[in-house]
Amino acid sequence: MTTSLINTEIKPFKANAFRNGEFVTVTDADLKGKWSAVVFYPADFTFVCPTELGDIADSYDELQKLGVEIYSVSTDTHFTHKAWHDASDTIRKIKYFMIGDPTGVVTRNFGVMREDQGLADRGTFIIDPNGVIQAWKSPQKA
Repeated sequence: MTTSLINTEIKPFKANAFRNGEFVTVTDADLKGKWSAVVFYPADFTFVCPTELGDIADSYDELQKLGVEIYSVSTDTHFTHKAWHDASDTIRKIKYFMIGDPTGVVTRNFGVMREDQGLADRGTFIIDPNGVIQAWKSPQKA
């Protein structure tokens, strides 16, 4: 990922997600009209990701008060997200959208696909209400 996506509008996508015990559809249009953070991570059932996602879950209510929606994304399916949610005390705290991206469309749209592995690199994108990427942060690869 390079900074070339900064100040660009998010690309169209449609994906299945798990949220609050339900499967839902999320599109690029859902990220418009409010501030959004899109958080990519490599895979469910890994040892690093639950801590980071749990930290976001702990701050989710405060972020909602500020008008920010959170979307986590991995190349796992929405079914795998549900299984992880059901199996992990840390992940069970998550109330935000857990987008499944098994085809890699969303991950490629944001430039964080590890093509040789079919996994997303870790990265967080801040998107303004117009659907424009304003900032991104990418920690060391997981």
